[in-house]
Amino acid sequence: QVQLVESGGGLVQAGGSLGLSCAASGRTFNNYYMGWFRQAPGKEREFVAAISRSGTSTYFADSVKGRFTISRDNAKNTVYLQMNSLKPEDTAVYYCAAGPRPFYSGNYYASNQYDYWGQGTQVTVSS
Repeated sequence: QVQLVESGGGLVQAGGSLGLSCAASGRTFNNYYMGWFRQAPGKEREFVAAISRSGTSTYFADSVKGRFTISRDNAKNTVYLQMNSLKPEDTAVYYCAAGPRPFYSGNYYASNQYDYWGQGTQVTVSS
């Protein structure tokens, strides 16, 4: 089992920045590929970003590419999502997720790639 706890959400004005953290506990963190997803009211959960076990490979949804960065610190069992140039359409509950299976053929965007999920943290971007 892996337990994931997100933090760092809040209210920010459009154009601002916010950093999210996801702390993992349980099994060895660096065995897991990590992802961030989000779900806006009335919409399906969608992929935001993902990172490989070593942190050398990162992947982003087109909607956040160039504005968001994902990183991890395996010594601290933590994955981060830095969000810049935020837009009202970025408003959502953000979830981090962990999975043991390697990324291939673009499967990093699929929810079923990940076995463990956090409870989520709310991000609200005002216009």
